[in-house]
Amino acid sequence: MRKLSLPILLFTLMAASCHDNRPETDASGVFESDEVIVSAEQTGKLLSFPIKEGDTLRKGALAGSIDINNVILQKQQVEASIQALRQKTTDPRPQLEYVKRQLAVQQSQLAQQQREKARTENLLKADAATQKQLDDINSMIDQLQKQIDASRQQIVLFNSNIATQNRTVFSEKDPLEKNVATIQDQINKGQVINPITGTVLTKYALEGEMATTGKALYKIANLDTLTLRAYATGAQLTSVRLGQPVKVYTDQGAKNYKEYPGQIYWISDKSEFTPKTIQTKDERANLVYAVKIRVKNDGYLRIGMYGEVKF
Repeated sequence: MRKLSLPILLFTLMAASCHDNRPETDASGVFESDEVIVSAEQTGKLLSFPIKEGDTLRKGALAGSIDINNVILQKQQVEASIQALRQKTTDPRPQLEYVKRQLAVQQSQLAQQQREKARTENLLKADAATQKQLDDINSMIDQLQKQIDASRQQIVLFNSNIATQNRTVFSEKDPLEKNVATIQDQINKGQVINPITGTVLTKYALEGEMATTGKALYKIANLDTLTLRAYATGAQLTSVRLGQPVKVYTDQGAKNYKEYPGQIYWISDKSEFTPKTIQTKDERANLVYAVKIRVKNDGYLRIGMYGEVKF
């Protein structure tokens, strides 16, 4: 047996000791997160786009604004058309008030004539009045009743005619108001609203550039919790279950590692080939199952960083 020199022996022992200190893991993978690409919903110049890569944005925050003056002018034009329609409508209240006052006078006159009729009938019995006087009063009462009936019919017909005329006008108003709502939705889309709370990963546009509908403006992801997508073999599946707590390890320097608590929240139901560059056919034949592990980020984890997991 060949003897090792003392320096070589010490180096071998130190290397073995360092190797022994590292945890034995069952699988490895890469950290990832659900990334959202925020796109423009309106076409126009980017008037304001102050966000920077690395900024933390809250859900609902204003990330930028797009020039939509032409859309605002369209809304004002439609609103002017609605205002013109209001001027075409007829307000029935003044004329109705006149007819109602006229009806009240007629009813008052009728009541007076009915009292006069009763008095004349009593006088006629006492031979203090003539039949002609009573006939004249009856004629006046009949005339007033017809006038009252005519006034009441006039009120009904007037209301009906005005209502029909106004309905014709307002039938044009409803489509215009819906058009205003549609244009307002386009105006609202001129504001770039951040969809999720997270960190801006990539910025694709600059203030002053032209934005078009569907153009990507920036990419954002929530980095508070990352997902380690690891791969387990078929034999390891018996020791893996949903909701299972696991230990996740990342490299910290050349010889150290950092441990994180994790939890399995997804297990693939389909196998796939080992997702890495493989040099031999034997390795390419190995089938694995993807497993997603939720890991709380302490600020040191990054998307694309490698991690290992102990089931």
